[in-house]
Amino acid sequence: MQPEILIGAPMPPAVIAALEAVFTVHKLWEIADKDGFFADAGMRVRGMAASTLAGRIDGAKMDRLPALEIIASFGVGYDNVDAAAAAERGIIVTNTPGVLDDEVADLTVGLLLATLRQLPQADRFVREGKWPQGAFPLSPTLRGRRVGILGLGAIGTAIAHRLEAFGVEIAYHTRSPKTGVRYEYHDTLIGLATACDVLIAIVPGSSSTRHLVDAGVLAALGANGVLINVARGSVVDQRALIAALQEGTILAAGLDVYEDEPNVPEALIALPNVVLLPHLGSASEHTRAAMGQLVVDNLTAWFADRKPLTPVAETRHLVP
Repeated sequence: MQPEILIGAPMPPAVIAALEAVFTVHKLWEIADKDGFFADAGMRVRGMAASTLAGRIDGAKMDRLPALEIIASFGVGYDNVDAAAAAERGIIVTNTPGVLDDEVADLTVGLLLATLRQLPQADRFVREGKWPQGAFPLSPTLRGRRVGILGLGAIGTAIAHRLEAFGVEIAYHTRSPKTGVRYEYHDTLIGLATACDVLIAIVPGSSSTRHLVDAGVLAALGANGVLINVARGSVVDQRALIAALQEGTILAAGLDVYEDEPNVPEALIALPNVVLLPHLGSASEHTRAAMGQLVVDNLTAWFADRKPLTPVAETRHLVP
C-alpha cells in the first residue's frame, strides 16, 4: 500500500505528478472540510511536502498528523517549519540546498547592478518618453566599492566568487571565520558595515537573525551605502530601512524579500532609490524543477530506506 502524504499548498505540476506516481497524495488546498480530513485521512498521513505558501508548520499543526514521519520543505530556507518542534516529535525535516545556489547568486549580482546603475528607473525613463527631453541622470557605480557579505554559506560563497570577476574587494561576517577563505573576516556585523559600502544579506531566517540588520548597521553602512537583501525579510528591520532610505542614511537598497510577503509597504514602493523584486531568488523554471525533484527524492528515499538526502541540522540525528 502506498504511503499517504499531504501537500500543504500548490507546487509545480511536475512535482505533484511525480509524488502521485509513488504516494497516495492529499492536496490540502482542494479539501473543503479540513477538520474532517485531519480527523480521518490525516491520521494516516506519514509524509508532507511543504512550502512557504502553506504557512508556518508549527508543533500544533504537526500534532494534527500523528503518524507524520517527514516534512520535505521546498526551499533552502526552512523557517516556515518549526524544525525544533519536529525534532521533539521525531519528525525528519528536509530542505533543498545546493540546487538553487547558482540561481540565487546570479540574481543577487543582477539585483546589485540594477540597484547601483538604476536599471529599472532607466527602463521607466525610456518607456515614459522622457529621453527626448534630456539624458538620464548619471548613476552610482560598482567601481571602487567594497562588498560585505553577511553569511558566507554556499550561496554567499557563490555570490563572492561572481563578484571577484568584477574586481571589487570582498569581506564577510559569520559567527566564526571560515577555514580556507581569503576574504577579510569581521567578527561583528557593525564592523563589516563600517568597512564596506555594499552589504549583501544572505543568512537564514530565524529568531537569531531577526532584525540583524537594524538602524545601527544601516548607519554604519553610511550615506554611500547600498543594502541588498536576498535572505529573508525578517533579517532586516524594515521600518529602520525605510527611515534610512528616506533620510539619506544609506544611498539605496535592492530587495527580493520582505517582512510580510507578498505585502510590500507603500512607503517602500514610493521610494525612488529602491529596486523591488517579488522574491525571485530561485524562481527560474530550471531551478524550481530541480528543487521540486529534491522534495520528491527526499520523500521517496525516506520511505524506501530511511535515508533522506538533505535532512536539516535540527533533525539530522533522527536519521538511522
